[in-house]
Amino acid sequence: MATSTLRIALENVDFRLPTQVTDDNSVLALKSLVFEPLVRWRPNGKVEPGLFSSWDRSDDARTWRFHIRENAIFPDGQACSAESVITYINGFLDSRDYFGMSWSYARYFARTTFVAEDETTVRIENDEPFAHLIDILNDFWPSRIAQDGKPVIGTGSYRVTEFERRDGRGSAELQLIDASNSPHLPEKIVAVHEPSGEKRLKLLRSGEVDAALNLERAENLEVLDLEPSLHWGRVLSTLSVIYYLNCFNGLFTNPEARFAANLAIDNAALVNQVYKSFAAPSSTVVSPLHLGHREADLKPIPYDPAAAREILKKFDISSPILLRTPEYMPEHAEKISHFVAASLESVGFTVKVEVETNRPEYARSIGLRKQVGDLALFDSTPNTTFRVLDDKISSINKNTWWLGYHDEEFLSLFAEAKSTVLDEARAQAYAKCLRRLQQNPPWLYVAHPEVIWATRPGLTMNVGSSGVLTL
Repeated sequence: MATSTLRIALENVDFRLPTQVTDDNSVLALKSLVFEPLVRWRPNGKVEPGLFSSWDRSDDARTWRFHIRENAIFPDGQACSAESVITYINGFLDSRDYFGMSWSYARYFARTTFVAEDETTVRIENDEPFAHLIDILNDFWPSRIAQDGKPVIGTGSYRVTEFERRDGRGSAELQLIDASNSPHLPEKIVAVHEPSGEKRLKLLRSGEVDAALNLERAENLEVLDLEPSLHWGRVLSTLSVIYYLNCFNGLFTNPEARFAANLAIDNAALVNQVYKSFAAPSSTVVSPLHLGHREADLKPIPYDPAAAREILKKFDISSPILLRTPEYMPEHAEKISHFVAASLESVGFTVKVEVETNRPEYARSIGLRKQVGDLALFDSTPNTTFRVLDDKISSINKNTWWLGYHDEEFLSLFAEAKSTVLDEARAQAYAKCLRRLQQNPPWLYVAHPEVIWATRPGLTMNVGSSGVLTL
C-alpha cells in the first residue's frame, strides 16, 4: 500500500504553459512527476526511453520513427496519440522563457517535417543528417491544458488536483493515478513553495516536510552539515557557472588574453571557499556529464598566475576592465565575482565590478543587447553538448548567447561532430571540440555546482544531475 502523503519543499512551485520553457530545477522536479519527457537524458550523452518507448532511424539519420509507449493515457482518459505529441512539439518550437526570451527550438527544426504515421508513431524527417535530434528531444515534456486553463495534464504517474500561484508563490497537490500498480509511491504529494534554501532545510528538520530540494542554493552553505539524522543526496549537476568574455571588442578578443584570464583563477580554491566543496572545477564549456567530456579526458586549466602575468606583458592592461555580475542565477554570484575580481587583479588587471539587481534585465542586456562589459557572470544550463556549442559557441548562426567568439578550427570540428551518426564516433567528435575550447577558451571557466537534497530517514528519493526527481 502506498504511503498516504509526501510533502516536498521546493524553491519554486509552478507549471508552465506548453509554449513556455524553463530550466528551473525545482520546476523540473515537479514536472517530472506529472509529465514524461519524449526521451530521458542520461550522463555521457546517453538517452533512455520516455514517452517514446523505442525508435529507429535511417542509416543517414535523416528519417526517424518514434513509437509512443503502450497505455500512454492522459488523466482525463484521452490517449496520448502521435497527433497530440506533434501538436505539443509545434507549440513548443517558439517557446519563450521566464524573461520573455526565445529559445532555439524553432531553428533546430526549421528544415524538419513531423508526420503521424499512425496513432502511436511519430516520423521526423530532416533534409540533412539529424543525429543530434535525440539530444534535443529530452527537453520536450508533452502536456495539455486543463479545462480551467492550467497546463497540468500529462502522462506521468501523478495528476494535479490543485495548483495555484498568487503573488509569485505557488502551491500544488498531486494524486497518484494508479496506486495498485505503484505500491511504493505515495498516494498524495504536497508541493510547498519556499524560496529560501535555509528555510527549506528548517522545514525538513522540524518535520513539516518530508524532503527539501535544491539545498545547494542555500545562501549559507555551512548549514549543509550532512547531519546523520537526515538522509542526504548529492550529485554533480550539468550546470556550468562561467563568465562570458567579450569577444566583440576589447582585450578579450585576443585568445591569449582569454587563456591568461583562465590561468589566473584558482578554480579549486574557489570551489572550496565559495561552494564549500559542493562543486567541481570546470575544464571546458560543458560538465563532465556531457557527451564528449569523458572522451576528451580534460583536467581544469591549471592555476598559474606567473604564466598569466607573462602572457599579459604583451597587452596594455592599464585601463580598468568591467566585470558584470547578477545577485543570483548563478547562486553565490557576488561571492564568485569577488573571488574572480581579486584573482584577476593579482595578475595585473584593474577590475571594476558592476552588480545588476534586476536579474531578467541582466539576462536581456547580455543576450539581446550584448552588454557584456569585459566579462559577465552567467550559468549555462543545457545538458546536451550540441545545444551548448550550437547556441553559445558557434559563430555560424550567431544565436542569442553567442558573444563574438570565432574559431575556424572549432567550426570545422563542430561541423564534423554534427554530421557524425554513430554514438561512439559522435562522442569522439565532440571530444575534439571540447579540447579545442580549452585550448582557445571563449569563456572564463568556473565550476559545476552539485545538486543537493535531504529527506527524512526511510524515504528513498533520487534527483538527477539535471533536476529530474525520481521516487
